[in-house]
Amino acid sequence: MNREWGAARWRQITTAIGRHPVLLRSVAAVLAGLLLFGSFPPRPWWFLAPLGIAVLTLTVRGSGKLRGGFGYGFLAGLGFFIPLLPWTGIYVGPVPWLALSTVCAVYIGLFGLLARLLCTLPAWPLWVALAWTTTEWIRSSFPFGGFPWGRLAFGQADGWYLPLAMLGGAPLIGFAVALTGAAAAALVLRVRSRMAAGAGVDAPRDTASRLGIVAVAVTLAIMPFAGVILRSALPGPEDGDRMITVAAIQGSVPRLGLDFNAQRRAVLDNHVRRTEELARAVAEGQSRKPDIVIWPENSSDIDPLRNSDAAALITEASDRIGAPILVGAVLVNADRTTTNSVIVWNGAAGPGERHDKKIIQPFGEYLPMRGFFRQFSEYADRAGYFVPGNGDGVVRAEGVDIGVATCYEVAFDRAFRDSMHAGAQLLTVPTNNATFGDSEMTYQQLAMSRVRAVEHGRALVVAATSGVSAIVGADGAVRQETPKFVPAALVADLPLRSSTTLSTRIGPAPELLSVILTAAAVVVVAIRRRTSRGKRSTDEDATIDQPVG
Repeated sequence: MNREWGAARWRQITTAIGRHPVLLRSVAAVLAGLLLFGSFPPRPWWFLAPLGIAVLTLTVRGSGKLRGGFGYGFLAGLGFFIPLLPWTGIYVGPVPWLALSTVCAVYIGLFGLLARLLCTLPAWPLWVALAWTTTEWIRSSFPFGGFPWGRLAFGQADGWYLPLAMLGGAPLIGFAVALTGAAAAALVLRVRSRMAAGAGVDAPRDTASRLGIVAVAVTLAIMPFAGVILRSALPGPEDGDRMITVAAIQGSVPRLGLDFNAQRRAVLDNHVRRTEELARAVAEGQSRKPDIVIWPENSSDIDPLRNSDAAALITEASDRIGAPILVGAVLVNADRTTTNSVIVWNGAAGPGERHDKKIIQPFGEYLPMRGFFRQFSEYADRAGYFVPGNGDGVVRAEGVDIGVATCYEVAFDRAFRDSMHAGAQLLTVPTNNATFGDSEMTYQQLAMSRVRAVEHGRALVVAATSGVSAIVGADGAVRQETPKFVPAALVADLPLRSSTTLSTRIGPAPELLSVILTAAAVVVVAIRRRTSRGKRSTDEDATIDQPVG
């Protein structure tokens, strides 16, 4: 009786689905995108990411035309990026936000196309995961240097997959999440096939089918639990060559928005004042004396190399705290272009080494194709004239090699990779999030810093003008953090490390391997499809040529 009821119910479901397949898949695609968005900070729901990939895979998989896979993937991309990126349009209107979200959605559309193509291969969940890794690499590279925001790895800072970063960085985390989701989709299809068999529909029930269910179930279990097992291998909070005391200063800003740097002197004064307050606390025995102090990006938008007042203020603050300060400053070049720099300021000795931001933000720090894009927004000409720096991403202060990735740079694998190759013992992310208001942006960026800490096995200091500033351990745990929009100082004893993770040593190899394997798989499927079409054409010709008996 129950079996007959179940069979009847299954037939009703499949009939209902068959009546509106396009609408159902479209809704499922948007749902998949929303699930991916839900996995990102400040929400701790990291487990929604593999579920989102599973729903997306089930949506794009099928025997229909490839453009259908692209279309459903594009809808999923809109469902993901539109709610993820509203901070890009807080002060400039919805056009840049919606345009950026649409462009990013195209890459998810590309994934949908590739997934539909590669799902015809044996072990297709593996190829689907590789396709996801490949499309993330493309989005992180092209155009204008790429836009890695929203990579699956950056939603996993609180999740089981995070320790995988020590083996293969953000690409391996993304691959593992995608493989888990694709395996879950495969398991659903296997179960559905068996249910169809129970309902009297022809479906495979042989040994190979049973083995397939076992294989996808094992994959589904191994991926997340591998990260759980690896967690014990992460460094402890004091594991290192020696300890130093580091302070991060959050001076806050007079007001949020694009006009906050109209009060550049007030921003500088805020950071000087908070540093001097820390110096008094040290003198009174209420705080440990830092060996190094880190200020945020844009903490001195007055060029201290050209402005003697700014230089005097920074010198006085450094002298009072008795430590060098890493100052985030905007420097004016001889040709009137600017660089976004971090300068080591050694008290009365003045400026020392500096890091000029190498990966600058298009449409913010500079405007590519300025004449074209200014036609779409009155804010286009407010984009800066920054130029990228060069160097190895390391500054030296108090005998410590500090790897620097300024704000936007932390999203890119190559930023800290260069620093690590130059011998960085400690990492820092000076950032200015005041231009993005009270949005989720700062939490999304903090999650990236946590992934980078695990990826390279280094303690990491985030210093933000308006928050959130944080001290992150080499295991990705946030040891201290500040609230937003208040002056604050964090002081912590952090380990300096010289050992390197496997991820640091192998660099981009896993991601490049994913790209190569995906390209090879696409070629194989294309050849198979062409051969199949040729065979069908030959068979049809042979049928036509047969004499009528």
